[in-house]
Amino acid sequence: MLKVNNLRAEINGKEILKGINLEVRPGEVHAIMGPNGSGKSTLSMVLAGNPAYEVTGGTAEFYGKDLLAMPPEVRSHEGLFLGFQYPVEIPGVSMVNFMRAAVNAKREYFGEPPMSATDFLKMMREKRAIVELDNKLASRSVNEGFSGGEKKRNEIFQMAVLEPKLSILDETDSGLDIDALRVVAEGVNKLKSDNNATIVITHYQRLLDYIKPEFIHILYKGRIVMTGGPELALELEERGYDWIKQQVDNEEVKG
Repeated sequence: MLKVNNLRAEINGKEILKGINLEVRPGEVHAIMGPNGSGKSTLSMVLAGNPAYEVTGGTAEFYGKDLLAMPPEVRSHEGLFLGFQYPVEIPGVSMVNFMRAAVNAKREYFGEPPMSATDFLKMMREKRAIVELDNKLASRSVNEGFSGGEKKRNEIFQMAVLEPKLSILDETDSGLDIDALRVVAEGVNKLKSDNNATIVITHYQRLLDYIKPEFIHILYKGRIVMTGGPELALELEERGYDWIKQQVDNEEVKG
């Protein structure tokens, strides 16, 4: 599905990603963890096509196609979804119109006719139930006046509607109380299938109590320096990141 090889990227002349290698297959859930400033959010932005970041080396393939050559909207149509750490408000644009435009743009990309208003509203009702999104929120402007938890819930609702092949959730747990975290995580779990995959980017282990990844990758100094199973997250919770930093820094000194 996703093959990232020696990916390097910078912003404003500063190199952030220094050779990322990552492979994600359908049906898998991967967690990317690491200390602040290690490049976690940069990786998500580069994969989603944020123009502020410049790719300086390496490759990223999505189902055999050159992901890095695609404009952001094509990446979305092809099945890539990014859930933001800080979802933006779009005053004056209703959720219904926003999501219907997104769905129909994707259908047009694949040569399909637009979805009728009746069919779309029926689908919205079904998807809303997955993340327990209040009907009043769904009829308001995108994220306007939403609490942090409502914004994150709305992101998962959008994910449910768009049915992406690969979802990248960037610190979805930040700013959530335990109830909102549970609802968001349950939504992600309900959407999991053998045909899609999820990359969860998080700083803390608590999200992984609800979303169970098969693979955990530790990102530090712009590289994935360690990969393991769920037990690695528990070890991080217990020991923090210092022992990994020390290990990597010592190897650099020796090198």
